[in-house]
Amino acid sequence: MSTNTLASQHCTPRKGKEHALDQAKVTDLLAQLPGWQVVADGKAIVKDFKFRDFHHTLGFINAVGFMANQEDHHPDLEAGYGHCQILWSTHDVGGLSLNDFICAARVETLLEH
Repeated sequence: MSTNTLASQHCTPRKGKEHALDQAKVTDLLAQLPGWQVVADGKAIVKDFKFRDFHHTLGFINAVGFMANQEDHHPDLEAGYGHCQILWSTHDVGGLSLNDFICAARVETLLEH
């Protein structure tokens, strides 16, 4: 599965541990997302994005927020001058679900334009 294939999918409601991805699937999907790392004992993925100034950082945050609302799947964000860290996790499954990787791929496509 490629970044574009992931990004073309949409999130669906996922509740319960049966939707949590196993380590092999996480490793496979993570290979499609350069720069993303697994954190929180395998329960989240994170990436720090760099920008030239706060204005561009805010534009990126707004674009991510718009996409997250459309997908009804929301990340944790940490921002400062020239950077924004995004962390995806699916609280309703107690770890990582396909939704996290779909949204991470969609974030990557935001930067292609």
